[in-house]
Amino acid sequence: MSIRFDDRVAIVTGAGGGIGKQHALELAKRGAKVVVNDLGGSVDGSGASDAAEEVVSQIKSDGGEAISNGASVTDLEAVKAMVEQTMSKWGRIDILVNNAGILRDKSFHKVTIDDFNLVMDVHFQGTLNCTHSVFPIMREQEYGRIVFTSSSSGVFGNFGQTNYGSAKMAMVGLMNTLKLEGQNKNIYTNSITPVAYTRMTEGLIPEDFGQNLQPEFVTPAVIYLSSEHAPNGAIMAAGAGVFSRIFIHETMGVSLGMGEDMTPENIHASWDKISDMTDARALQNGGEQTLKFFELINK
Repeated sequence: MSIRFDDRVAIVTGAGGGIGKQHALELAKRGAKVVVNDLGGSVDGSGASDAAEEVVSQIKSDGGEAISNGASVTDLEAVKAMVEQTMSKWGRIDILVNNAGILRDKSFHKVTIDDFNLVMDVHFQGTLNCTHSVFPIMREQEYGRIVFTSSSSGVFGNFGQTNYGSAKMAMVGLMNTLKLEGQNKNIYTNSITPVAYTRMTEGLIPEDFGQNLQPEFVTPAVIYLSSEHAPNGAIMAAGAGVFSRIFIHETMGVSLGMGEDMTPENIHASWDKISDMTDARALQNGGEQTLKFFELINK
């Protein structure tokens, strides 16, 4: 089986360099028509450049089809214009890879609210702007594949990245509901947590080890999640040729009853049992948690 994207149209944000560039190149190589979106700013979000146009030129020189777009994903009207540009050019949008991002790392007691909000705006609000703008089109088509670029910093935490981690975990919350709302229209939403050596991770990862973490080593996972064969609602980790899946589990827990035994002291005494992962479950929606509670109560 060969994964192809002939007659498919993809938007990749933050595709002027790094991981996003590799996603755009590979999608085009496999037949997709690609919108290469990038403001062309630096790692902290300042400035602008012609990075997107350079990627488009590379795609075209390799025989593919692509157009560039310099909208900031934080600008909803600019995002809507990008979507209109895509629809005017190709008439559909099948794939959205939300990849645009910046870094403004500082420990929480030092980070300013402005820097916190800016990182949230680019990563989460930018992802929201793009996804909300294409979702009605995908519903009308009854087909769509959406990929969020989350991070281990969000799922597991990372010192000095409260802003970045908050934004990345917020994407998982958005994904968990979109997987339910989109599935009856064949719209599948998934998240990737990449491990790669790019200008965003330079200084965070030792250079000698970083040679094993090239951006293109993440792209196979994004190609899979963008394809007709994609799962729905998965968090996938990728880097250095390693691919794994991250699950959020809930332990079975304990029932203390609704009487005099329901005390914080008994929670403390039961903490090991409450934390026991033996019968933990990866719940698929909030309702399953409620059912699990009733199951435990009725035991």
